[in-house]
Amino acid sequence: MRSRFFLPVLLAGIFTLQCTAQKEPWQPLFNGDDLEGWTQLNGEANYEAIDGEIVGTTVYGTPNSFLVTDQLFGDFVLEYEVKLSAATNSGVQIRSNSIPEFNNGRVHGYQVEIDPSDRAWTGGIYDEARRGWLFPLKDMPEANAAYKHLEWNKFRVEAIGDTIKTWVNGIPVAHLIDDRTPAGFIGLQVHSIGREAEEGIEIKWRNIRIITEDVRAFAMKTPVPPKNNYNTLTFSEQDWGWELLYDGSDMNKWRGAKRDDFPYSETGMGWDVNEAVVKIHESGGAESADAGDIVTNEVFSDFEILIDFKITEGANSGIKYF
Repeated sequence: MRSRFFLPVLLAGIFTLQCTAQKEPWQPLFNGDDLEGWTQLNGEANYEAIDGEIVGTTVYGTPNSFLVTDQLFGDFVLEYEVKLSAATNSGVQIRSNSIPEFNNGRVHGYQVEIDPSDRAWTGGIYDEARRGWLFPLKDMPEANAAYKHLEWNKFRVEAIGDTIKTWVNGIPVAHLIDDRTPAGFIGLQVHSIGREAEEGIEIKWRNIRIITEDVRAFAMKTPVPPKNNYNTLTFSEQDWGWELLYDGSDMNKWRGAKRDDFPYSETGMGWDVNEAVVKIHESGGAESADAGDIVTNEVFSDFEILIDFKITEGANSGIKYF
């Protein structure tokens, strides 16, 4: 009797293992043999597939280079390992893009930093070619110590909705709330170098894998407080001269177009300021009804303005300059 039941039980065990393997959520982004599915952009650093690793090598006299996935990704969980042969800056782009209209195809978007310098901001989030540092690692000693130079380092990145979280060698690092770019490619950066003596430094990646289905089920909790990037300026943006016209709390830089103060809603049809959003209620289609338009207190001449907006179906609005 024992022999009769042994085979079915064994087969059931094999079937269970096969089903488990089929349900494995990870998908490899690198086949281990060649760079199929990847494209190089911008600079002319060297990228090769060697012994199951992607090896990027610095080249003097060329700008930042990026080996990017042909596929675009929105929400995902990403893991990879990185090893540097010497101290050079690098990173992995996520939700990034390259379009002719932006700096002639310059790669731009979120970058998970690899920073072997004394600053030690590995795992922080930098906005490549746009806003600069979004999540620097100031006053985060445990995160600063997570990266191990000249060794393999394991990264985990979760990009779900407007939230990006990172871990380095199991240590929680970044927790950013930002919705500038909802989707894009993943890219491996070989940074430009300033001296010919730095040529030939290798950045190696391996075990690059991603989850793209039911990603929230695989999200991990982090003790790092979230940094909300709405209505704020990065210190890079401050250095570049950007100024906030709305800080998410009050409208002291604005007034009604036909009055000296701001026309806060009193009838339910005017302007509301709450949850870091400025909102005008519907007015039955009458332009500038009830509270009317709002204008800045300050007068500007030459400028560049950036604003996020959202309108309901059938709404009509605009930004005036006069």
